[in-house]
Amino acid sequence: MSTRRRPRPASGRARGDEVVSTRARRSSSPDLDGNAPDKCAVALLVIDAINHFHFEDADAVLADARRMARPLRALKARAARAGIPVVYVNDNFGRWRSDFRTIVARCSARGARGRAVTRALHPGSQDYFVLKPKHSGFYATCLDLLLEHLSAETVILTGLLTDICVLFTASDAYVRGYRVVVPADCVAARRPADTVRALGVMRRALGAETPRAADLDLDALAGPQRESKAR
Repeated sequence: MSTRRRPRPASGRARGDEVVSTRARRSSSPDLDGNAPDKCAVALLVIDAINHFHFEDADAVLADARRMARPLRALKARAARAGIPVVYVNDNFGRWRSDFRTIVARCSARGARGRAVTRALHPGSQDYFVLKPKHSGFYATCLDLLLEHLSAETVILTGLLTDICVLFTASDAYVRGYRVVVPADCVAARRPADTVRALGVMRRALGAETPRAADLDLDALAGPQRESKAR
């Protein structure tokens, strides 16, 4: 079965405040009201890293998330330099009136369990965000529409938990035809064995690539579209 992206109409608009970017550019597409998103063949997704860590086995996850934060922060900085858009795909924690800025503020407040991780991975003003109600970043969200507007063909998945939300998002990305990359040191889980097992599943079933973040050639991933835009 082919995994190529299916063609879609170029029109359409992401409504509501689920997706936010402060980067405004002129656009020839009137449906974006002149606010065109970045265009890049690859997007970096940060899944559930902005977290309060109030759940079962949270201590173990938090310890692994602190380990994850350093290479992920470095990867995020490299992505910014390469012009790769960053999308925070975050749980709404069952708070249907919540918004992403409130979640970031709560998780980075003094005394918050996730403060160190949130401060290390704090969203920048150029980053996008999508709030999700369930495990997959695609389920009942506008993530697929955002990635379509970004012209993304490859998604780099990071965050937590490797064997739950990262895995579910990777599966949904695969069935939608995206190339899936999951840096092995930029994900976290309750136990190292959970990450090893989940990464193995993603490699075998989804054809995912799982290198260390430092080994990712971001310029090569983003290159084809850049070359076509330059012509």
